[in-house]
Amino acid sequence: MLVCEPRAHGLIMAASSSPILTDEEAILDGWADSIEKISLTLTLVLLPMTRADTPEVKHVLEDSSEITESRPAPLQALLGGIGIALSVHSLLVLNGSVLGVSGFVHRSLRGDKAAMASVVGLVLGGIAVGIIGDVDTPEPHTASSLLPMALSGSLVGIGTRFANGCTSGHMICGLSRFSLRSFVATATFFASAVATNYLVHGNEAPGISGSLDWTLGGNQGRQFLGAALSLGTLWFAYTCSALKNDIPQSIFRYLASFLTSLVFALSLRLGNMVAPHKVLAFLALPLSSAFDPTLTFVAGSALPLAALLYRYARVGQPKLGGKCNIPTSTKIDWRLILGSVIFGIGWGIAGVCPGPALVNFGRSLYAGIGFAEYAVWLLFMGFGGLLVK
Repeated sequence: MLVCEPRAHGLIMAASSSPILTDEEAILDGWADSIEKISLTLTLVLLPMTRADTPEVKHVLEDSSEITESRPAPLQALLGGIGIALSVHSLLVLNGSVLGVSGFVHRSLRGDKAAMASVVGLVLGGIAVGIIGDVDTPEPHTASSLLPMALSGSLVGIGTRFANGCTSGHMICGLSRFSLRSFVATATFFASAVATNYLVHGNEAPGISGSLDWTLGGNQGRQFLGAALSLGTLWFAYTCSALKNDIPQSIFRYLASFLTSLVFALSLRLGNMVAPHKVLAFLALPLSSAFDPTLTFVAGSALPLAALLYRYARVGQPKLGGKCNIPTSTKIDWRLILGSVIFGIGWGIAGVCPGPALVNFGRSLYAGIGFAEYAVWLLFMGFGGLLVK
């Protein structure tokens, strides 16, 4: 049974001392009580549904328990994290927008053109990954059955609509701005994903394979070059917009949305964020023999760089016109908590979140591998999001 104990992390003072809490501490105190109750309730309700060894669902999750061995790749992850931070910062400076992939998906279904451009960039980035030469080494699918993928996608869609963000919007963009709201969301969906991963995959995790891989891999070097070229193209677009005032700024804004997402897609692949087996191995935590620290290196390079760029290289108004749309809400309510818990459950079932899903979908269009799984995942994510007002 999952028990939330935030005091072990120094977030809340011991209750026995009856301290006078500040506003921020009171918020965290309320969050701790809420997440403990929600986690306990969901564990009791979902435990019979998610345990892979129960007869009721063994036929549903039997394929999702086949986790491939994972080999840590720190250098690939560090470089991928740098690309992620640069793409996040570029979109903020040029368009004044946050690179939140779940928001792109939900808004594109409602006709937002800039969001559509971002979604297309992520999908074409996946196609580019396949063209570069990734076809011969397809990523393992942790949930080859369509039912777990549909369940995962729908939960992610519902959760991200409630919480208004996912790993990209809250964890990368939000934490780099030192947003308390994003900190609460990230801590909540990460804890939920870890618990779900343990319940669904805990007994079948095979562990890591071999020593650390400090190479760029077979084709990773070309992907890193592709990301660098995309950034160069993005800078060229900004230069042209500054020189040619007769061209509508909206064209360059759409181009910036497209290219930053393309860079983001290539960076996700370079950092191995698109590999579900690595995500699930990361969610196993260091206490497990299955733990793969690769994604720790992604966060270790992406978050500090994104925070530094936000603090010291941010401009007042977007370079390509329009309004600056940085979230300013500090509200921590039941929608944020419940949505983050639901998103974490969906993430922990299949090891897939919106950005990697779009990249892998694009890659499947070129490679012909995994198309049904990711098409179903994205379809149900969109449907789940439409259910939430």
